[in-house]
Amino acid sequence: MAGLLFDAHLHIIDPRFPLVPNQGYLPPAFTADRYLEAAERLGIAGGAVVSGSFQAFDQGYLLDALQQLGPGFVGVTQLPADVCDQEVRRLAEAGVRAVRFNLRRGGSAGLADQERLARRVHDLAGWHSEFYLDSREIPALEQRLSALPQIVIDHLGLSRVGLPALLRLVARGAKVKASGFGRLDFAPAKALRQIAEVDPGALLFGSDLPSTRAPRPFRADDIALLRSSLPPAAVQAALFDNAVRLYRPRGQSASSRT
Repeated sequence: MAGLLFDAHLHIIDPRFPLVPNQGYLPPAFTADRYLEAAERLGIAGGAVVSGSFQAFDQGYLLDALQQLGPGFVGVTQLPADVCDQEVRRLAEAGVRAVRFNLRRGGSAGLADQERLARRVHDLAGWHSEFYLDSREIPALEQRLSALPQIVIDHLGLSRVGLPALLRLVARGAKVKASGFGRLDFAPAKALRQIAEVDPGALLFGSDLPSTRAPRPFRADDIALLRSSLPPAAVQAALFDNAVRLYRPRGQSASSRT
C-alpha cells in the first residue's frame, strides 16, 4: 500500500438529503462522484466521511455515501444522546466507526452528553470519539477528554496557543487530524513534527474536502507540506497506516493494517 493515502477527514454534501442551516450557512453540493474524481487524482485509496454541523443527525446521506464510495471508506456520524443500541449496531454494520462531537459549530450531541455517549458507542461497537474544537478550550476539558476510551481532535486543534494542551492529550493517546491547514492560525509544519515526536502513531492525514467555510480550501500541495514536515519514517504512518489501524476500513485486510 506504499504511496497510497487514507483521507481521514472528508465531507459529502448531497442535496438529495436534508441539510440544516448552521449560523445561516448552507454548503454547496459536493457529491460522492465529485469526491471520487478528486481522490483518483490524489491517490486516495480510502477515507472517513465526516458528518458536518449542517447534517445534524441525518444518517441517510452517510449510508448512501458509503455505498457509493465503496468498502475502503467508513463513516463518522453525529448521534442524539438517546440513540438506541440497535441503531448504533446498524450503523456499525454499514461501516460507521466513530461518533463526532462538534463543539465548535454544533449539530451534534452536547457536551453534557459527551462522556456517557462516547463510552456507550465504544462499548457497543468499538467506536472512538472525534472532536471539532478549538484547542484553547482543551484545558477546561482535559480531564474529561483524557478519560475517554479513544479520542481524535480535528484540524490540529485550530489554534497555536492551544498546542501545548493538544500535545498533552497526544501523550495520553489522542489522535490528531493533519487536516484543515487553511483553517489554522499558525503554520502547521512545526506542530506536525511535535505531534509525531510525542507519538508517531497519532497523526491522521485528512483532505477536509470540500473545505466548507475554510478561509483557504485544501490544495494538493498540503500533502507535500506534510511530507516535507515529517521525518521519512513518519510519513507513511501519517498518510495511511495510522488511520487504517484506527478506522478498520471494510476493504482492508488485517495484514494491510500492520
